[in-house]
Amino acid sequence: MSDHAIKVESLGKCYHIRKQREGHYLTLRDRLTTLFKRGSVDQQREDFWALKDVSFDLPKGEVLGVIGRNGSGKSTLLKMISRITEPTKGRITVHGRVSCLLEVGTGFHPELTGRENIYLNGAILGMRKNEVAASFDEIVAFAEVEQFLDTPVKRYSSGMYVRLAFAVAAHLEPEILIVDEVLAVGDAAFQKKCLGKMHDVAQQKGRTVLFVSHNLSSVRQLTTRCLVLEKGQLVYQGSPENAISRYVQNLELSGDHIENQSREYECTGDARFVDLRFKTSAAVFPSGVPIEFIAVISIFKAVNSAFISLTVLTQESNPVGSGFSAASIHSTSSGRRTLSVCIPPITLAPGRYYCIVALSFYSGGVLVNIDAVSKVLHFEILADDSTNSILLQWNSSWGPLKMPLLETSYLQ
Repeated sequence: MSDHAIKVESLGKCYHIRKQREGHYLTLRDRLTTLFKRGSVDQQREDFWALKDVSFDLPKGEVLGVIGRNGSGKSTLLKMISRITEPTKGRITVHGRVSCLLEVGTGFHPELTGRENIYLNGAILGMRKNEVAASFDEIVAFAEVEQFLDTPVKRYSSGMYVRLAFAVAAHLEPEILIVDEVLAVGDAAFQKKCLGKMHDVAQQKGRTVLFVSHNLSSVRQLTTRCLVLEKGQLVYQGSPENAISRYVQNLELSGDHIENQSREYECTGDARFVDLRFKTSAAVFPSGVPIEFIAVISIFKAVNSAFISLTVLTQESNPVGSGFSAASIHSTSSGRRTLSVCIPPITLAPGRYYCIVALSFYSGGVLVNIDAVSKVLHFEILADDSTNSILLQWNSSWGPLKMPLLETSYLQ
């Protein structure tokens, strides 16, 4: 028997995309006419490789992470391993019973109740009724849906769907558990419970886990090895630490080469940012540490009493706060200047952020921008190692700033 749970060899998936030629606009009549034809003179077909020449082995009992930008091919890879989508080329060998959670309600029939779907999923996995019954109470308790167990799942919220779907996938003793980013739908407490269960499945029961997530903290804590996908190709496989560093480099989180980037703000243009980058190679930081970056500025005219301002925003473009350089920037001649800037310790919650950076001065009490660039200096704050379980997984609805623990005392 093979010691590999999954073996992927030269895997590729190609989609055919039809594009309308520029300047050609089809009316409803034109579209109805082309239904009876094999194609249209106004459209051209393009081959898009969602995945190309990907090869790797997943030994039994290993927890393998898969990270990459949106559209890099992560979900396509999992769907082919799960036999949902057929590959265009290559080969996949799977040894063991696979349970997958790729989308909310994967494998559920909306008209059936939660109870019926538990047994249906067990049957799909090849389990007998008595085997499912042995885990039934544990599944229901984990999912916390006892009250709605005999309600059709089409009436479940997305959170209830995910809770029950993950509980079924994790408790019906799969030999290979495949989990996509779908866990992000659940609340913070449930995400923490799911991660704990996956760790238990992998470490204590020796199961194989394939885990896709944008939460780099979870990838670092849970996985033993990690793949990095970029534009459908496997660009790195190795330790989670090195994979995360490679991933953030692929994201170009440092914001390098911004000289020709279009500006969204009105500026004088007397100077221009040409480079903004963090001092560390990987823009991933613990909460509450100082963050340093390098600013390279090309100066075209004399600059006097200028300063650098920085606004930090969440991934959803909500501003967190702003900071300003204490020292003024002076230059009587043109040339290039390199500055080191330090963001003081701020207790940001775990998550991804970016910055707006500006070079400005005051004239007659009015703020004037010399140059300003947005969506630069992307970085990620990792979850800390606090023993307080509430702080381990921060819910985005609580806000991006982590306040210190509240002080309480008894009045009587």
